[in-house]
Amino acid sequence: MSTTVTEQSTATTPGRRSLFLRQVGAGLGEGLLAAAVAAVVAAVGLVAFSLVHWPAFNSSNVTRALTTAGQVAAAAMLIAAVWLLRVHKWPLVAKVLSWAGISAFVTVTLGMPLAATKLYLFGVSVDQEFRTEYLTRLTDSAALRDMTYVDLPPFYPGGWFWVGGRVANVLGMDGWEAFKPYAIGSLAVAAALALVLWTQLIRADWAVAVTAATTAVALTYASPEPYSGVIVLLLPPALVLAWGALYRPLDDAPGEEDTLDAPRTAGGWGAVIGTGLFLGIAATFYTLHFLVAAFAIALMGLLAMGLEVRQRRQWRAAVPPLLRLLAIAAISGLIALVCWGPYLVKSLTSKTPSSGTALHYLPKSGAELPLPMVEFTLLGGLCLIGTVWLVMRAGSSRRAQALGIGVVAIYLWTLLSMLATAAGTTLLSFRLEAPLMVLLSAAGVFGFVEGARAVYQGFGEPPRFRLAVVAIALIGALAFVQDISHVLTPEITTAYTDTDGDGNRADKRPPSAVSYYDEIDAALLAQTGRPRDETVVLTADTSFLSFYPYWGFQALTSHYANQLADFSGRAAAIKDWSKLDSPTKLLDAMAQSPWRAPDAFLFRRGDDAYSLRLAEDVYPNDPNVKRYSVSFPKQLFDDPAFVTTDIGPFTLVTVRR
Repeated sequence: MSTTVTEQSTATTPGRRSLFLRQVGAGLGEGLLAAAVAAVVAAVGLVAFSLVHWPAFNSSNVTRALTTAGQVAAAAMLIAAVWLLRVHKWPLVAKVLSWAGISAFVTVTLGMPLAATKLYLFGVSVDQEFRTEYLTRLTDSAALRDMTYVDLPPFYPGGWFWVGGRVANVLGMDGWEAFKPYAIGSLAVAAALALVLWTQLIRADWAVAVTAATTAVALTYASPEPYSGVIVLLLPPALVLAWGALYRPLDDAPGEEDTLDAPRTAGGWGAVIGTGLFLGIAATFYTLHFLVAAFAIALMGLLAMGLEVRQRRQWRAAVPPLLRLLAIAAISGLIALVCWGPYLVKSLTSKTPSSGTALHYLPKSGAELPLPMVEFTLLGGLCLIGTVWLVMRAGSSRRAQALGIGVVAIYLWTLLSMLATAAGTTLLSFRLEAPLMVLLSAAGVFGFVEGARAVYQGFGEPPRFRLAVVAIALIGALAFVQDISHVLTPEITTAYTDTDGDGNRADKRPPSAVSYYDEIDAALLAQTGRPRDETVVLTADTSFLSFYPYWGFQALTSHYANQLADFSGRAAAIKDWSKLDSPTKLLDAMAQSPWRAPDAFLFRRGDDAYSLRLAEDVYPNDPNVKRYSVSFPKQLFDDPAFVTTDIGPFTLVTVRR
């Protein structure tokens, strides 16, 4: 039997190679077309929203109502696409309609509530401040540079931000202003690409349903971090693809809704390449989700090797899965080096020890196992159905096996994160709730469909049963999606209450001190005589760096600072400088600094001193950041070497060089 299989495989190798090339080419072409459709839909939608003067979301229900109406329209497009796919009519129209429908859903769900503001979810507050700073940095230059510190390669992967910077350049927009449309557009494109990938893996009509469900969940819980949301959307089909690449038993007969015919007939290498590309892109977008996905795929590889050895009763059977796993690692590693290479080289040659605080955060959600399937909500019910389906179909469904391994990997990572607290760190497992819910939701869709089919057959196939099931599914889906804006209300509200780069608040209330930033920028350019990217500014108002691409001497917190920047050493130096008693001593201390000294200081002005409100890591406490103030006596800058300018509540001090 094995001889026959080997001979047949050898005889058909040229045919497989040709089929492989056709399948990969067709898949890439379809993905590019879907991405183009999604980008156009998002662009048209966002431009249309911007043409009307809408009331603020936090003071009116108008945009909330229009969001719901738009979601219903997008759902109608998806339903029409599913109907065309099921009756096998106009397949190209059905595909384009499904791509347009899923991208329209993303655009209206996020774009309409934010239509009256130029800021994205969470405005420029907390974590969104450093994300905006990163996009501003990579809009200013295509060079892959750290968001804050001059002469350092980036510690946080810049893939999503680099693409966003190029988009902002094409649109002629500042980084902060491009953040919202780029975030929404990238999520719309990711949803369309997820749909294309699902379509290659399962029945096309099922693909639309599962993509719609996972997109809704991802928008609800992952959209505030759009570069994370992109990976979360692609994670479920990518895991199914990976399992198809690694585990390929000889007696595995494809079913119409459970397997990927293309990689099977092409030897599985199309799936290997696709999985490697996904992991590589994930590594350049979001480190944690890349590591968790790689962990899950490594578990798949080990399990596949064990199953192959058990079925074939020889150790050599473990070689093919191992080779595929190594190929996936090689492909993803090469892509990851684009972003990670410069930092790794610098870390190996630098004498500055890593601060090691990037993992120092343990909220309550990171100290407990996430169990969404026991929550009494619509999502909890779907996750419960998904959990039951994963258990019942673990032995017969490749989809259930792949998604189940992903779920197990997340729970194992969460437990490892809890154990890591004993060593004084964490693995940031609290960030894994969104991918967990998306995986369980995907499983829940399959469980709902298969369960409904079993009930239908058990009741003797009553004629209107299918319509009743469709009605229940639609009611549940609409109830969930219209609640997304309620869940995101704090994030949306912040986008209206924060002051944007133009010095305006979208809710028309008086702006914050950010409104003085344009005057500060003009003064800096005039007094230094240098471009922004050649000037280092020491300030505690680090949102200034989110709007203007100056370099910072110190980041907002050590957790988002480059790990090679010596955050604690810089903090100590700032304290020491504030205690000096003469301008000459300050200038000497700055000249002897191991880092490039500030070209300007941006302070908050007091009666007798200028102050900086800085932060230090106090993990394992929660909150993990303690704020403290450092005051510089005004006479410390009473010297011709310094130019002092009062602007609003700020004082700008530039250094003559």
